Amino acid sequence: MKLDLKDETLGMWLGVLGVAMFAVTLPMTRLATGTQEAPQLSPWFVTLGRAALAGLLSAVFLLVTRSPRPAAHQWKSLGVAVLGNCIGFPLLLAYALRVVTASHAAVVTALLPLVTAAVAAWVLHQRARLGFWVCAVAGSLLVVVFSVLRASQAGHAGTGFGFEWADLLLVGAVIAASFGYIYGAQVTPSLGAERVICWVCVMALPFTLPATLALWPTQPIATTSWLGFVYVGMFSMWIGFFAWYRGLALGGALRVSQTQLLQPFLSILASIPILGEPLDLVTLGFAVAVVATVVIGKRLSQPAGAAHPAHPAKAAARKIAPAAAGKASPRGR
Repeated sequence: MKLDLKDETLGMWLGVLGVAMFAVTLPMTRLATGTQEAPQLSPWFVTLGRAALAGLLSAVFLLVTRSPRPAAHQWKSLGVAVLGNCIGFPLLLAYALRVVTASHAAVVTALLPLVTAAVAAWVLHQRARLGFWVCAVAGSLLVVVFSVLRASQAGHAGTGFGFEWADLLLVGAVIAASFGYIYGAQVTPSLGAERVICWVCVMALPFTLPATLALWPTQPIATTSWLGFVYVGMFSMWIGFFAWYRGLALGGALRVSQTQLLQPFLSILASIPILGEPLDLVTLGFAVAVVATVVIGKRLSQPAGAAHPAHPAKAAARKIAPAAAGKASPRGR
């Protein structure tokens, strides 16, 4: 499928915007859940509650905009997005994080952009040159190396990074999120990015809303924790997908998925003002290298021999010019 150059560029920027909103999820979730020494909202409540909050907002949005019901052939794609983005990814991630640290989980989930690109190539039949895949693998390896280094630095004496059985859950979470992204993007051109995520969240409400009410906290919760919860419900689970699904559809899911490589670094930048965490030169260096792989990969994303369609007026001018030249030349008479 050929993509207009302006649409592809807009799609990339919308992808970056969506990833930026998703990146703030980490520090905001930390605010919502608190620490082991000072716990606030439970991880289960935050996981299911954010989906329920997004579902209620989605129901209001669909009613106010008088959005039509999805067509029969669209329910399958929406259902896969529900299983992948609302239930599968957060649920498997929550179980895995009971066993491994967040730094350990980041090592495995750093492969999300590469897996998303692979799913896009398989499901949406999007193709790219070998150079794109080289950049995608290189960017993923950079993020994995960075995550391993941070995990090693954060580990206690005598403990290093090692693989756990929970990594299978993390791999499942990555696969679930990738399929959710791609199947959501599949119906975005016909249904609209806003309606896609809204219907996804509404479809999950029968599960997420009762679970949220059952897990509602009984102990006092800090105001900052509720603010973190509201953010992950409104932006991480809802508004962020407005930009993300639209970006995947406009710029090509295979290409825009690589903007996810920026997410770990944007999370660290967001943690500086929110959690007061420092920024080091190693992080900055890895971030610059990853950005380079995304930029180069975008330039190499078109299949060999494919070109961006030109503006209709310019294309027409090129067709007319040879004809006019032929009439003016002696051979053309």
